[in-house]
Amino acid sequence: MNNFKFIKNINSLKESEFNDLLDIDDSPFIKYGFLESLENSKSISKINGWEPNHLTLFKEKKLEGFMPLYIKHNSHGEFVFDHQWSYALNRAGRNYYPKLLTAIPFTPCDSKKIIKNKELDYEIFIKEVKDFMHATNIETWHILFPDEDINKSLIDNNFIKRTGYKFIWNNKKYSSFEDYLEIFTSRQRKNIKNERNKIKKAGVSFDIKDKSNLVVQDWNDFYAFYKNTYLQRLQEPYLNFEFFKGIHKKRKQLNPVIFFAEKDEQRVAASLFFNSKSVLYGRNWGTSSNIDSLHFECCYYQGIDYCIQNNIERFDPGVQGEYKIRRGFEPNKTYSYHYVLKKDFRDAIKEFCIKEETEVKNYIKACNRYTPIKKKYKI
Repeated sequence: MNNFKFIKNINSLKESEFNDLLDIDDSPFIKYGFLESLENSKSISKINGWEPNHLTLFKEKKLEGFMPLYIKHNSHGEFVFDHQWSYALNRAGRNYYPKLLTAIPFTPCDSKKIIKNKELDYEIFIKEVKDFMHATNIETWHILFPDEDINKSLIDNNFIKRTGYKFIWNNKKYSSFEDYLEIFTSRQRKNIKNERNKIKKAGVSFDIKDKSNLVVQDWNDFYAFYKNTYLQRLQEPYLNFEFFKGIHKKRKQLNPVIFFAEKDEQRVAASLFFNSKSVLYGRNWGTSSNIDSLHFECCYYQGIDYCIQNNIERFDPGVQGEYKIRRGFEPNKTYSYHYVLKKDFRDAIKEFCIKEETEVKNYIKACNRYTPIKKKYKI
């Protein structure tokens, strides 16, 4: 008999049973070690607006399904912006928060949002959460950056599809970075070479550390740079050092890669990536120095080089940043899905998303006109 249960802590699950539900090339962000690090470090908690309320399914006391689910008391760290929606509902005298969120905190990357025994249907998980919404009078449920497998089930269950965009680098079987540069117009090829030459002339070199040779001191150095990025904006970082210690502990499972920029035998910047074999994910970076073009080198060119050398198909550097277009990243649509309990607000959100989709479509067309990639190489 199937038994659903909402849980407040992923540590209540057996890691081995959780891992049995995963495929070998699943995103690192849906893996036990990543979610555990978020919770154990208190980087997410009810205090900062992320109250875990994960949906689990057991059969004969064995885990058969898991959905990350949070009761959200704000919209921080989501990267799909719904502030206008919250203002509208509040003006109507109703509460937008708390809301339900199925997503990976602070991580705008596509991944499975339900892992399960392959014999099970997504619909049974969706129904269980809908019943929870009715019982608690929560008006909205948002599923951000899901994988394609679940899309049809969401539409069939009255979710509203919302379209966004991000810029992705695609490896077209390049043999080297020089080979990659051939896709550009001559002017942009020269611009990229100039940016990379600035780094060399500044005396900056790179040291790449991965799961095979990372040590705790590497994370100390990285965190100092990462924290500095937020302090420059007078903000506290989303993720604390205990989170990164958790990632280090689970590094064999999560495949982190850190690129350290060094100058005069001192580390001056670092960027953190995760490697899922087919996709390289760029996540966080920071620096202690103001070196021209260092951000582009540390966060993009080093990642592209790494993908070429390791035959990685795609490089997802995160959301936003039109400057990525000039460096070979191409616009891709992203999707989120939104279930709205009551018809009046549902109709308003549906109209909003239809209009927004047209705007995104026009924006992507404009991006494709702006790209410096030669026509024959465009996706």
